[in-house]
Amino acid sequence: MISTLLVANRGEIACRIFRTCADLGIRTVAIHSDADEGALHTRVADTAVRLPGAAPADTYLRGDLIVKAALAAGADAVHPGYGFLSENAGFARAVRDAGLVWIGPPPEAIEAMASKTRAKELMGLAPLDAHDVTPADLPVLVKAAAGGGGRGMRVVRDLAALPGALEDARAEAASAFGDGEVFVEPYLEDGRHVEVQVLADTHGTVWTLGTRDCSLQRRHQKVIEEAPAPGLPPALTEQLYALAERATRAVSYEGAGTVEFLVAGGRAHFLEMNTRLQVEHPVTEAVFGLDLVAGQIRVAEGHALPAEQPAPRGHAVEARLYAEDPARGWAPQTGTLHRFTVPDGVRLDTGCADGDTIGVHYDPMLAKVIAHAPTRAEAVRRLAGALERTALHGPVTNRDLLVRSLRHPEFTEARMDTGFYDRHLAALTEPAPDPYAPLAAALADAHGRSRFGGWRNVPSGPQVKRYERAGEEHEAAYHHTRTGLAADGVRVVRAAPHLVVLEVDGVQRKFEVARYGDQVHVNGTALTALPRFPDPTTELAPGSLLAPMPGTVVRIAEGLTEGTEVQAGQPLIWLEAMKMEHRITAPTDGTLTALPAAVGRQVEMGALLAVVEASRP
Repeated sequence: MISTLLVANRGEIACRIFRTCADLGIRTVAIHSDADEGALHTRVADTAVRLPGAAPADTYLRGDLIVKAALAAGADAVHPGYGFLSENAGFARAVRDAGLVWIGPPPEAIEAMASKTRAKELMGLAPLDAHDVTPADLPVLVKAAAGGGGRGMRVVRDLAALPGALEDARAEAASAFGDGEVFVEPYLEDGRHVEVQVLADTHGTVWTLGTRDCSLQRRHQKVIEEAPAPGLPPALTEQLYALAERATRAVSYEGAGTVEFLVAGGRAHFLEMNTRLQVEHPVTEAVFGLDLVAGQIRVAEGHALPAEQPAPRGHAVEARLYAEDPARGWAPQTGTLHRFTVPDGVRLDTGCADGDTIGVHYDPMLAKVIAHAPTRAEAVRRLAGALERTALHGPVTNRDLLVRSLRHPEFTEARMDTGFYDRHLAALTEPAPDPYAPLAAALADAHGRSRFGGWRNVPSGPQVKRYERAGEEHEAAYHHTRTGLAADGVRVVRAAPHLVVLEVDGVQRKFEVARYGDQVHVNGTALTALPRFPDPTTELAPGSLLAPMPGTVVRIAEGLTEGTEVQAGQPLIWLEAMKMEHRITAPTDGTLTALPAAVGRQVEMGALLAVVEASRP
């Protein structure tokens, strides 16, 4: 029996595994980088071990240090979570060689499925040869052979872009997974991403625990997932189960795993088998009423699964909350998460808490929110409503995008596919500001100031406060009167520092207000209070290219120096943030007149990277 378990991971998945361990009476050990010393997963574990020496982004890839940490902390088992070393056969062997229990499949099964190219061969398939791709094959997908999560993937629609896509994907895959191998396969524009959860024991029993639809993706990384996958014909569902079981038995698999498919034209196309727990596993847990982490632990302890698997009930939907700005190319965001609360009635899996700092070193996912209900429509409505009422004060997030996605007709009618955001992103990120949010912020800030001379017996002009919202400036005007605060066009029912109630056209509206320095959050609207007398600032030169997020300059285009002629859209600089590479491109045809960026330099958001002077007409 396992008594103490170390999780070789961080954040949300570590906290989720620790929760199951607490239920089972298993002591827990967290590991952490220097950047994560005060992270939530270190606080909820029974004990934590610092991994010395490695850079924050690489710490959780140091299998040797993790094994030493497990032995030093007295652990007798290691759970890899997902990402990092979760599909690394060498790490699994090192854990076993140290006399520890590995909570996962045998190293041989990981090796057989770790490379997507080898997995396809095992299933009787073969990728395209990059040298033989023709225009007739387009579009194609360049894909990392190792790892996942959308890293090391590029869609190619123009044959001339294939060499650059191969280079970019290799670099990103090597950075994220330590393996730069990539391959090419056909890209199905209108396919659905469907997967089957499996759980297998050491006694020959394999459970196929339903389907999941994960079609809503950005950068080939899942955003909204649900179980079961809606609208699949029974015959196709049975085919998916059969293929998933075939892949599971082909490698003598043990524990929890996922077999992924692209479904198009009524056919299932095998993609890969993930030899680990998936981020979206909670929707399967909700539908089948089980704990997959507990199942993994029981399998690792040698217990047999019951011959008959549990029956599904209802529908579950999961949304991933990211600190990112979908309207700005999904740019990751950093900063202090001042407040994060989710309404009752949904499940929250998170590695963050109020006051935590969202840094640049790791994936920007903040949490997963999961809703379960008797029907799909009820689950979708419950999740959208919960997200809408979630308080998120801090960095920009994708919360509003998630709510709009869940309420989009294509999603509510289950007509979505992997091209959903390619078609609808502009509409889904169209600003829908609340016109009364700046006024509510101003009234909350002004509460009580009339006692210090704000009200005057002689009528005068209104008090005016200025706020910035999504790059636009807004003014809010109000008056101090004998009876309190007033504003034109509305009736101020109540104005307190944290709650403002306005009557608009006979209807009362409540505004919850929170302020952190010059940052003001009014319901779901984020504002920046502007100074009354702004300081003069130096204007940036036209054509200035600024860092869209904090990160590290990892590449500069070959031969790029001041005076180089560039073309609009030409990649100039590659910035790495949160294990993803982001290309900075020339905004116009012109001449590079400044290049402050340097490879290896860490930059803050808004830092000047380069200046391109536009060509004269």
